[in-house]
Amino acid sequence: MLWLLESVGQTDLSNTRACGLCHNMVRSHMSHNSTILRLSVTDVVGQGADMTTDRHDSDRAHGASRTNVLGKPRKSAAAVIFLCFVAIVFDGYDLVVYGAIVPTLLEYEPWGLTPVQTGAYGSYALAGMFFGALIVGYLTDVIGRRKVMLACVSLFSILMIATSMAPTPELFGLFRFLAGLGLGGVIPTAIAVTVEFSQPQRRNLNNALMFSGYAVGGILSALCAIAFLDVIGFRGLLAIGGLPLITVVPLLYFFLPESPAYLRAQGRSAEADQIAEDYGIPVGSTVRPSEPATDQEKPRRGNQILNILRGRWAVATVLFCVAGIAGQTLVYGLNTWMPTLLVTAGYTLTSSLSFLLTVNIGAVIGAVISSRLADRFGPRPVTAVAFFSSGAALVLMGLGIFPLGVMYVLVAIVGFGSIGAQILVNGFVATYYADATRATALGVTLGIGRIGAVLAISGGGVLVAAELSTFTNFAVWGGAAVLGIAAVLCVPRRIAH
Repeated sequence: MLWLLESVGQTDLSNTRACGLCHNMVRSHMSHNSTILRLSVTDVVGQGADMTTDRHDSDRAHGASRTNVLGKPRKSAAAVIFLCFVAIVFDGYDLVVYGAIVPTLLEYEPWGLTPVQTGAYGSYALAGMFFGALIVGYLTDVIGRRKVMLACVSLFSILMIATSMAPTPELFGLFRFLAGLGLGGVIPTAIAVTVEFSQPQRRNLNNALMFSGYAVGGILSALCAIAFLDVIGFRGLLAIGGLPLITVVPLLYFFLPESPAYLRAQGRSAEADQIAEDYGIPVGSTVRPSEPATDQEKPRRGNQILNILRGRWAVATVLFCVAGIAGQTLVYGLNTWMPTLLVTAGYTLTSSLSFLLTVNIGAVIGAVISSRLADRFGPRPVTAVAFFSSGAALVLMGLGIFPLGVMYVLVAIVGFGSIGAQILVNGFVATYYADATRATALGVTLGIGRIGAVLAISGGGVLVAAELSTFTNFAVWGGAAVLGIAAVLCVPRRIAH
């Protein structure tokens, strides 16, 4: 895990050293006039903030962040992002492990489940995530990120243990739904915290590094299934999902700070400024618009959901929801049903689980590379390319004419274009909205996006039961990729707050 801390912290450390050098020069040469000099530096840096395209938003914000603190941060923002990463690892494990146990559930004679029933029970967790993301995304802007993160991780851990002990399929489905409430709340909260504790020019990259924890969780679930499924069964694999209760929750309790953005929105500016200084992060929002807002579009105090549904904000919110539906259709549909679809296509269960492992490895590598491009060129074109790559790879897989080695490459591309695309969509949303509405917007777009996940998991069962051709089984998912491309390309330019 050290690679995450080193990568996230690299720029923060270099900025800190540069700021410290500047501070020493000011003290030794012009200490009697340091205040005026600092103001002049701020004015000069701020002159670069007038560009209007998505590509240069992060560069403008970087200029503002350099004037934040002329000294070394006392605490590590990278450690905060790492905590979010760890929480997302188990979030990803708990969701992806279901796809690894689907073949075993279908063979579990006491329950006698059909593919349609198995898909329905899998979708219950996503239905819970739909409500969890909507409710929790709103609550994080009301009661704070820290309390919500602790509650959500505790909730899904307890319910995963309950799911592993469910005596009937009905209780199994109920516990899956309740666990989804906690799972759905972790993701928007972790994204909001990551963006708010990142230097502006690295927000997309840090979000990708953090959210790659989802794919790491998927990798762990595939590895655990390969190594232990025959030994501990599906119940044992589900019980592993309860480990955060004794591992992650204590770390969050002792080391996760409250978000400065939340504190500032609550009028607690002194606390917010102190945390920002401690962690060496920008003071105030650095998300800058490219188009002015009308009176109707300017945010108002009160219900943040209404603020993201005014004027052009509403257009952007709807399009982000459509992109979320497309992304989550690919993510959850393929993570749940790809092993079964590959078995149907003639591969063994072990090799199909290896493909599931490859999907998540491709997602991690692709998301990290593409997020750097998103910080440089803007998330819009990079996200569209990610969606296109997954659709094209799925069509090629459906042809069934390629050797095993090429299939692994195509599966890795699918991982980048599905999980990677969803990571990029999340980063797009997080850097599009202002501090006061960021978590609410993430909750709404992720929550509505669960519609795609529910349809994908339940629809995948229908697809398997229909016994269609291999080409159809894979190519049908390409429709979601086309929808995602159209949605992200149509999102309007940022609006002034």
